[in-house]
Amino acid sequence: MSTPFVARAAQVSELSEGLRRAAAGDPAAVLLAADAGVGKSRLLRHVADLAAAGGARVVLAHCVDLGEIGLPYLPFTEALVQLRDLDPAAVDAVVQQRPALRRLLPGASDDDGRTDDAASRLQLFDGVVEAVAAVGSPEHPLLLVLEDLHWADASSRDVLRFVVSRLRDQHVLVVGSYRTDDLHRRHPWRPVAAELARHPRVRRIDLQPFTADELREFATAVAGGPLPESTLRLVQDRSEGNAYFAEELVESGADGELPWSLADVLRARLEVLDPEVQQLARVASAAGRRVTEPLLRAAVVADGNVALTAPGTVDTALREAVVHHVLVVDGAHIAFRHALLAEAVYAELLPGEQARLHRAYLEALRGDETLGTASQLAWHALRAPDLATALTASRDAARQAHDLLAPVEELHHLEVVLRLWTAVPDAATSLGQDHVSVLDAAATAAARTGQLDRAVQLARAAVDEAADDPTRQAALRTCLARHLTGADRGREAMGVSRQALDVLTEPSAARAWALATYARAALNSDEDDEAKRYATEAATAARDAGAVDAEADAVTSLAVLVVDDADRAAGLLRDALALARQAGDLSTELRTMYNLANNRYYAGDVTKAVDVAAEAVERARSSGMLWSSYGLELVMFGHLFRFVQGDLSPGPVRTDVPEPLAPTAQLMTLYAAVARGDDDVVERGRA
Repeated sequence: MSTPFVARAAQVSELSEGLRRAAAGDPAAVLLAADAGVGKSRLLRHVADLAAAGGARVVLAHCVDLGEIGLPYLPFTEALVQLRDLDPAAVDAVVQQRPALRRLLPGASDDDGRTDDAASRLQLFDGVVEAVAAVGSPEHPLLLVLEDLHWADASSRDVLRFVVSRLRDQHVLVVGSYRTDDLHRRHPWRPVAAELARHPRVRRIDLQPFTADELREFATAVAGGPLPESTLRLVQDRSEGNAYFAEELVESGADGELPWSLADVLRARLEVLDPEVQQLARVASAAGRRVTEPLLRAAVVADGNVALTAPGTVDTALREAVVHHVLVVDGAHIAFRHALLAEAVYAELLPGEQARLHRAYLEALRGDETLGTASQLAWHALRAPDLATALTASRDAARQAHDLLAPVEELHHLEVVLRLWTAVPDAATSLGQDHVSVLDAAATAAARTGQLDRAVQLARAAVDEAADDPTRQAALRTCLARHLTGADRGREAMGVSRQALDVLTEPSAARAWALATYARAALNSDEDDEAKRYATEAATAARDAGAVDAEADAVTSLAVLVVDDADRAAGLLRDALALARQAGDLSTELRTMYNLANNRYYAGDVTKAVDVAAEAVERARSSGMLWSSYGLELVMFGHLFRFVQGDLSPGPVRTDVPEPLAPTAQLMTLYAAVARGDDDVVERGRA
């Protein structure tokens, strides 16, 4: 930005003080909220410059508006690359310990085997926290800026929640900006912002428009000298203190004739530029606010507009666009100076022009897949429209999202595939898979996002469509039953599993899973005799079929049922633990260790229970699953076991508990609190 930074002294001071506290080991997060154009980005870049000059390490990352065709973890992928540039050794050491984190590094492969997506997702989250912690230090605290969080994808919102929940003694200040005028009642960022604002380490700054005095100072800086009072009053009236509007009005109204509307302002700015510059801005606008320079150049070539075909024309136009503050160079990207400008330029295009430019991006992306992602290809294809390309690109984007442990985005992409299915002839041939397999994959993704009712709906549709293949339909019924069990519909799950077993009569891994699933559903329905019978049969069937994962699941369920013989149950749990580890099933491993600690506790061997629980907590922590359901239960066990051993002290205070889980994680501390007679025990119990 060429305009000098003015005003905002209070906000600069608050953010600078936050960074000073971070250097002392008191981390925090700041949410910077304001309407579009008020000056969030300008403020953050000024603070970033001050921080860097003072020795801090600075990372600036961005979210991008691609609607439901999201780019999973985009701001954190961008941030991780910058963190690695700042301190390669520290970040590489974290990646070595958290292999799932490799998925956020461009060109890197993941070698953790992906045996358990839920485990890897939590490991990835934990890896982000540790990478941030590794780069910040007392001498060089880290300022992590995340811009435009109102455009954050679901997975990035989840990571941000996790990062904030783990702030305890890292040398980092996290600052996130978002538009308040974009937050309609059902906007997905709204509940996240409200949740984060309640966290004790989060502060919110509401950036207001300029006051009259601040606007005078700003307008003078933009104009290079004092404005006539009549002009200044017009700028004040029409901009209402909005920095971006004021700047546009001042720069476009140098002749004293100020346009009345923002559209007029933007039109005036572009119309004074050469036709080549105007056309380059139009091509850029079809990609959103930011686009990589290679992709922009490729799209210009694919578009073939005569205004930009002569040699050197694109370079000249790009230089002029930057000089006239239409576009800026933002790292490896070319960006509009403000998102509103990008939106206005795109809105001025006729529908046919918009479609033509999206087709140009399609051609560029198809010609060189290194220029962008499948998500971007799908986004442009939907708007071209090129439904056949949108179909295959959405499927590819879903697979990429799955590999990135981003189930929400995976589900979005798969639902686009499902919506386009009947509109694209021979969709199954194009994808190399049928509609049933897409429904099944979508159901699994929905279950991983916690949308259990949606998972059941999709799985049921898959079962219905597979009626012409009874064996396949039976395997799908098993999947449906597992989703029903997760949704606490155990009785219904038993019925569906029973239907699967009626078909899967021959020994196989599919039958073993059907038996194990029936047993789990029966266990959830308090049908202990039925559960024990089928868990036993499932374990045998899985062993015969070599299905180690199904065997671990069945033996764990069986062990839970053997309550009348603690030693036998413990033996089964040890067997199940070995199987879970052999299968690489971390979730079942923690479930088994939880039950083993529980088994030893109720058998009166508290010392052994303490040892097992401690080992399990460390396993959960080291694998990034400390706050999974069983990880949390094991943390709670620690409080309970300490109380039973006669220790009434408050014990270690965990400051890394995710905010929604904090009351639950402290539940078992109430035993000692009641014994001590703490004044706040009733209030804590109600929480």
